[in-house]
Amino acid sequence: MATFAPKGQKTAFVTGASSGIGKAAALALSRMGYRVIGTSRKAEPDEVRDGILMIACDVTSDASVIAAVAQAHAELGRIDLLVNNAGYAISGAAEESSIEQVGALFDTNYLGVVRVTNEVLPIMRQQGSGRILNVGSVMGLIPGPFGAHYTASKHAIEGYSESLDHEVRPFGIRVAVIEPWATKTSIEANSPRGDRPIEAYIQSFARYRAAFSAAMAVGDTADDVAATIVAAAQARTPRLRYPSGKAARQTSFARRFLPRALFDRILRKQFNIA
Repeated sequence: MATFAPKGQKTAFVTGASSGIGKAAALALSRMGYRVIGTSRKAEPDEVRDGILMIACDVTSDASVIAAVAQAHAELGRIDLLVNNAGYAISGAAEESSIEQVGALFDTNYLGVVRVTNEVLPIMRQQGSGRILNVGSVMGLIPGPFGAHYTASKHAIEGYSESLDHEVRPFGIRVAVIEPWATKTSIEANSPRGDRPIEAYIQSFARYRAAFSAAMAVGDTADDVAATIVAAAQARTPRLRYPSGKAARQTSFARRFLPRALFDRILRKQFNIA
């Protein structure tokens, strides 16, 4: 049975809301007064977690996305905010991933965003308003080592979001990208390695992992990124890009203004592959 949001209450639909940034964002939006529905691939019917209604959605399946968005719309009555968060990473050298593994990553990280957005946009156009926040990464601006395919998927999100924002503004809809840096979530621990490992990369990858782990130890929390999402959701005049956290802002600034050769030297030193 549909349970519409009370008149005047904002509504939000958050993908990948079972853990990490998605869960933190759903809870933060709920605390700010939004009626929130989150998705998880393994959600049970009528499952409520911490006050958030969770519904099943596999963003790699057209049928699953269509059903999930239809259910969310029926429950909420409208969708004011879409947070596209579902995604994962692959760690290792670019050469170590098969075409099949790369295709699966893009099916979730990029095409998953497109599938969900394509289902939500007609609802927002009919409303005459809406906001779409795509969770990208600073890696979508700064191609770092040993994450080429994840980085490429986040570059795709950058380009897609900027193009889409131009197209949907006439309908009262805005699009923005959230750009976290090292964030203390389970995404790295759960990231698969390249499915065709190559011995030549073992030593340099080990050095990179040690440096990245050190960055993660002092990185932002999922709640920090959730605060950025809330700010982007509520901004009267949203920006296109929201670097999340001090390190993300500094890195984005450096990428923009430092000479390329200098920036690359700093990046390689930071990741201990100089």
